[in-house]
Amino acid sequence: MNKAAISLTTGLEDPERVTVAFLVAVGAAEAGRPTMMFLTKEAARLAVEGVATAVACDGCPPLSTLLGRYAAAGGQMIVCGVCVDAKKLDPGAFLPNAVKAGSVQLWEWIGDGATTFSF
Repeated sequence: MNKAAISLTTGLEDPERVTVAFLVAVGAAEAGRPTMMFLTKEAARLAVEGVATAVACDGCPPLSTLLGRYAAAGGQMIVCGVCVDAKKLDPGAFLPNAVKAGSVQLWEWIGDGATTFSF
């Protein structure tokens, strides 16, 4: 099955955009696709345990539920190393399926190709 790569730059300042990105990622991962999220800018904060707790709208699933489903389906996250350093985030506090890395590692993971989404 084709890989899915989802790039997310938005954090809790726009929980609806984050929700949509994670719904796409969860859908891909739960369908059995190898799935990677690339978290940059404010989205880097979402990799920290306990941060993604918002509910974007009435009827939307909580972000914590989406992150749990994503991890349970094998979804992985690369958190932009430059962003981690600039925001002084502690990679030791990241969710188990998140690693500090960069675009080189993302391209290595993509390899021969992936379906991509950007939010």
